[in-house]
Amino acid sequence: MADQRVRSFRFVIVGGGIAGVTCAEQLSSQIPSADVALITAGSHIKAVTNYKQVSHTLEEFDVEEKPSSVLEEKFPNLTVIHSAVKSLNTKSHSVETTDGRVFGYEKLCICSGGRPKLLAQDNPYVLGIRDTDSAQEFQRRLSKAKRIVVVGNGGIALELVFEVEGCEVIWAVKDKAIGNTFFDAGAAQFLIPSLEADKPDRAVPCKRTRYTTEEPAPGAAQTFTAERNSRGHGSGVTEPGSALGPDWHEGIVLRGTEHASRRVSLEYQCEVEKIFTSEELQKSPQQTLSPENKGSWPVYIKLTNGKTFGCDFVVSATGVVPNTEPFLHGNNFTLADDGGLQVDDQMMTSEPDVYAAGDVCTACWEHSRLWQQMRLWTQARQMGWYAGRCMAAHVLSEPIELDFCFELFSHITKFFNYKVVLLGKFNGQGLGPDQELLIRCTKGQEYVKVVLSGGRMVGAVLIGETDLEETFENLILNQMDLTSYGEELLNPNIDIEDYFD
Repeated sequence: MADQRVRSFRFVIVGGGIAGVTCAEQLSSQIPSADVALITAGSHIKAVTNYKQVSHTLEEFDVEEKPSSVLEEKFPNLTVIHSAVKSLNTKSHSVETTDGRVFGYEKLCICSGGRPKLLAQDNPYVLGIRDTDSAQEFQRRLSKAKRIVVVGNGGIALELVFEVEGCEVIWAVKDKAIGNTFFDAGAAQFLIPSLEADKPDRAVPCKRTRYTTEEPAPGAAQTFTAERNSRGHGSGVTEPGSALGPDWHEGIVLRGTEHASRRVSLEYQCEVEKIFTSEELQKSPQQTLSPENKGSWPVYIKLTNGKTFGCDFVVSATGVVPNTEPFLHGNNFTLADDGGLQVDDQMMTSEPDVYAAGDVCTACWEHSRLWQQMRLWTQARQMGWYAGRCMAAHVLSEPIELDFCFELFSHITKFFNYKVVLLGKFNGQGLGPDQELLIRCTKGQEYVKVVLSGGRMVGAVLIGETDLEETFENLILNQMDLTSYGEELLNPNIDIEDYFD
């Protein structure tokens, strides 16, 4: 990199997603005299709006696309540079952008996010959904489609399968239940009727505290069909790159060509073996197809359970990989096993004066026993905010403690129109056999699961309007011994909030 600096800044942040924007806002407001630069490829940034602190650790907010000029108007000391990054030279403390400009920094924060893991690179029939542009491309292609195959079991796959209308969906998941990242088989079974329902069933409490679910046999399929009214909204256009907001499907009509409103077929415990075109299919005589898959689909997908499906296109929703690409060459970053930039408890990477936050980084400090990293909106905001505070503290030579938000994992989201709250080790992560589950389920209304370890609450999943999140958060944080309450803890006739407030 020829070091012809256009300008030097005290702080440079790379990435216009939630982590980068939050970090830039934090630094610009905390040290108004410092020159701050935000380097982003697109003309729009992702901003946190309607932020609400729901309890000690739970927070709710919306994510909105806004022109980057909004930031510059708000913070006179902040400059937005519209370009992608070509390279980083940590020795000379400078960043080169793809348009050939070089910017110096005193402290740098990398918030470049993640990029979708694609099933196949450069296959015109495989679409990854990551940002708003790809969501709109999906909408355009869906409007001409009769059948699609969705591969993946994370948040985007869940939302997508629920929202698509007028198009048959084959949903391939590698796990025994849907939504494995977020909840267990019991919660999945609670949500599944939403795929076939027109209107919610009348709620009937089923008091069963401990329960097992029938596992689908490997290779088993389930099909759900529902008639739904179509709904329409307008749609907005945005920058390439940063991830979708939690309500990404709100502004776009996801409708195919068929009349039946929703038809979802689930294929469990399988992955993609091969993707091929109809020409390739005709040349391979050993492929046997069921009658509904014969005919001329543009693309065929063979799953590891032996089934082959024809479809209009395949949606790859199999998660993201940290987007470290432009930063590694010529530098000595330590990477975590998942490919993220390792950061310590002050969000510092292994390179001096370089910090990272959001999906691109991996939290490598010793975690609280109630917290785990998940590449989610809430954590991108928390990490960006905390990284900004650490960078400011370091230049001001002030001490800084690991923020309280890393004490307890907490996340609020929405799936299938239900509010979903996840707390602590909500899936018993890392607890082994030393755990007990208490479950209360009211069909069509709520699903409550508590994870206990040694008589103390260590995690919870709350689906529906349960109003239990604050009480449970307190019980998890104060680690009170709940052995004497036993199953009464979830008795619907006892107002648990009165006990513990």
